[in-house]
Amino acid sequence: MPPQSRELLHLYRRLLRSCATYPSKNRMGIYQAIREEFRDNRTLNPDDQKTHQQIQVAYKGLGQLQMYDTMSLSKGNPENPNWEVTLEQNPMPKP
Repeated sequence: MPPQSRELLHLYRRLLRSCATYPSKNRMGIYQAIREEFRDNRTLNPDDQKTHQQIQVAYKGLGQLQMYDTMSLSKGNPENPNWEVTLEQNPMPKP
């Protein structure tokens, strides 16, 4: 498996795991959207600029999902009540 494919598979798995802990009523919708987006784009050319942009958007989405992960928020101690979340003004700009 090429290194880039391995990296994308790792990103895909991390997105799905982070989605599982995301506190939202629409968690399953987000989960399905991630799966569909990766499925729809699996045949894209890895060297294309559009592909690189979509990968960057996926990493940004992963960061946003991880903002709400209790282990990340509590810095490894789920009993720690000191949570801090910082949001961007326009995290997903439309192309």
